[in-house]
Amino acid sequence: MTTEVDQASRDNKSVKRLDRVIIRFAGDSGDGMQLTGDRFTSETASLGNDLSTLPNFPAEIRAPAGTLPGVSSFQVHFADHDILTPGDAPNVLVAMNPAALKANVPDLPRGAEIIVNTDEFTSRAMAKVGYAADPLTDGSLDGFRVHRVPLTTLTVEALKSYGLSRKDAGRSKNMFALGLLSWMYHRPTEGTETFLRSKFAKRPELAEANIAAFRAGWNFGETTEDFAVSYEVAPATSAFPAGTYRNISGNLALAYGLVAASVRSELPLFLGSYPITPASDVLHELSKHKNFGVRTFQAEDEIAGIGAALGAAFGGSLGITTTSGPGVALKSEAIGLAVSLELPLLIVDIQRGGPSTGLPTKTEQADLLQAMYGRNGEAPVPIVAPATPADCFTAALDATRIALTYRTPVFLLSDGYLANGSEPWRIPEVDELPDLRVQFATGPNHQLADGTEVFWPYLRDPQTLARPWAVPGTPGLEHRIGGIEKQDGSGNISYDPANHDHMVRTRQAKVDGVEVPDVVVDDPSGPPGQGAKVLVLGWGSTYGPITAAVRRIRRAGGQVAQTHLRHLNPLPSNLGEVLGAYDRVVLPEMNLGQLATLLRARYLVDVRSVTQVTGLPFKAEQLQSALKEAIDSVH
Repeated sequence: MTTEVDQASRDNKSVKRLDRVIIRFAGDSGDGMQLTGDRFTSETASLGNDLSTLPNFPAEIRAPAGTLPGVSSFQVHFADHDILTPGDAPNVLVAMNPAALKANVPDLPRGAEIIVNTDEFTSRAMAKVGYAADPLTDGSLDGFRVHRVPLTTLTVEALKSYGLSRKDAGRSKNMFALGLLSWMYHRPTEGTETFLRSKFAKRPELAEANIAAFRAGWNFGETTEDFAVSYEVAPATSAFPAGTYRNISGNLALAYGLVAASVRSELPLFLGSYPITPASDVLHELSKHKNFGVRTFQAEDEIAGIGAALGAAFGGSLGITTTSGPGVALKSEAIGLAVSLELPLLIVDIQRGGPSTGLPTKTEQADLLQAMYGRNGEAPVPIVAPATPADCFTAALDATRIALTYRTPVFLLSDGYLANGSEPWRIPEVDELPDLRVQFATGPNHQLADGTEVFWPYLRDPQTLARPWAVPGTPGLEHRIGGIEKQDGSGNISYDPANHDHMVRTRQAKVDGVEVPDVVVDDPSGPPGQGAKVLVLGWGSTYGPITAAVRRIRRAGGQVAQTHLRHLNPLPSNLGEVLGAYDRVVLPEMNLGQLATLLRARYLVDVRSVTQVTGLPFKAEQLQSALKEAIDSVH
């Protein structure tokens, strides 16, 4: 928490101005912490703060109550200026039970505020998580400002008139906590009340009970002496260019980007998908947009999902399949088929911890080598990776551009951190979006020696090496498709060694020739190689923590350059020159160094890996230390 400035009192209580706050809501997976955090985030966005969120929850639908593995949390970082991460350490922890306290208190800085639900601190509950003594009374929390609040009791008391059982009334304690935190940080209330009435529209008595609990929490903050101070965080007016903004998660931005790509390409969108965490939300969202001509097919398995999507691409649709790492493994043969058929197809991989089914609700960047090489034969596929939740929208359009222009499957590598995290997003104007329209083949394109006009499905565009896209049913454009090698031009089945060599090299040349922009280096100290000696390189969701760490280094007087990759295959043409201009290249990845391995092999540059596979994103402080060490080592 940063410097506080006293403001005028409100209802005889002090109001203090902060420039940023990090709050973490934590409780059992059934305590509604994700909903609570999401509502607090929505109201924060409506006030115009910049924000970043980190939901963190168990894979089980209902994890064991009161246990450490069952703790669910939601962290939100909001500020009056531009921010990039959900924050390293919470200033405020709301702990709904002993497990939530024990799991999260190690992350708190000294002096942080803790709001605990004292009703849950029974001997049995504390013993379940290994507390030998009551942490609220044994002095172990003396370094924090602890607010002991009987959230369950207060909620039940507030809902007496609603005729609910104690158990049912107690379920609204998350709304009581939300009301209290909304009072503490001057969040609006109208949006939450409207949301609750909509959510429980079929059971209005539950809507009114939750609203009553929410208002009771607000009133408790107003009247209790335990909370003598409330806080204000001004809107981040200087952080955003002019425009209309909304809070958006990565999966929602991705879904919107795919719909926009469909509209701008004038192709119907077909999603063939099998539900898998953390990609399922894209399927859920796209299923709501039939008004845009979107068709969603929930397949019986991963293979059927991509098979249907590839069939839709053959039929002239924008074919998409969404999945996570285990699903990519199952789809690998069909992706190879798409490479052979040379049809546009988007494979959206929302990466999660592995191997096997691994950590379904935790984030990782460990599917890069699978996306690059996880198929039999030489089967190159372009790879695009968004950097932030909002950037998922733009990355979806970029991946579609490549797929349609070059007639190739394309990987879009998001991850669980981006998918579930959120930030403000400027809604673009339609005329700002790229024109993605394509020309289907309409007639013969080749003349045989006898003068006959025929259609050759593998006669290529000389610039892009893309083959023509012929919609089935177009008279005279009948052609054979399948996984057996094709003859160049005619598309006939071919086992000729020279033809196979030519087709393999041509498919690789097509991907190598995909037009991607050069990397741009952020180096305030001068041109590459003439100022900073250390370059930090990133890809995907490491952008926020890396950039936050770079800002800290520079504020402390250090020199460090930064660049970030969106296109991982092909790599930007100037990347080798950029890497060679610096004495040290540092590459943070949420894997064991997959991109670093590729770059060392490709450019013979000693790329230094900083790796993490905890299922959580990097902390800025952690990367700051790694960068400082790298800077010190070259001086």
